[in-house]
Amino acid sequence: MDGSPRRMTAQSPNDPVAGPIPQDEGRQQDAGTSSLFDDLATLIEDGRTYADAEIAYQKTRAAYVGQQAKGLFIAGSIAVLLVVLAIVALVLGALLALTPLVGAIGATAIIFGVLLVTSFILVRIAQAKAKAMMRAFGSNAEDDDTDGGEWE
Repeated sequence: MDGSPRRMTAQSPNDPVAGPIPQDEGRQQDAGTSSLFDDLATLIEDGRTYADAEIAYQKTRAAYVGQQAKGLFIAGSIAVLLVVLAIVALVLGALLALTPLVGAIGATAIIFGVLLVTSFILVRIAQAKAKAMMRAFGSNAEDDDTDGGEWE
């Protein structure tokens, strides 16, 4: 260090002033293609890390949906059961209310007729909705007069 400006030269691996060359820089200087291989290896590793994170996320999401579905099923089942019990109570109440007016057999016949007509109407509504759904998906199993189920 004589005060003269030093010329910048390539650093040698054993230079006592500058110290050893870091390993990554040495590889990049030694072979220009090793950087591409390193980048590809990093890309593959990042892809695997992303895939692992995505799998973990989807597992957590599925567990959450499973827990919510279980609660939904329990609440829905209890609600359906209570609706059925309410309908039975309504039928029994109507039967008891009609018995003094038309007799036990007349009340039973009236309740039976009302339930039968209601069931028939609901079955016809369900059939109409099923046919509409079949037409929407292009199936002509029910309607022979369609054009093969193609979209118009």
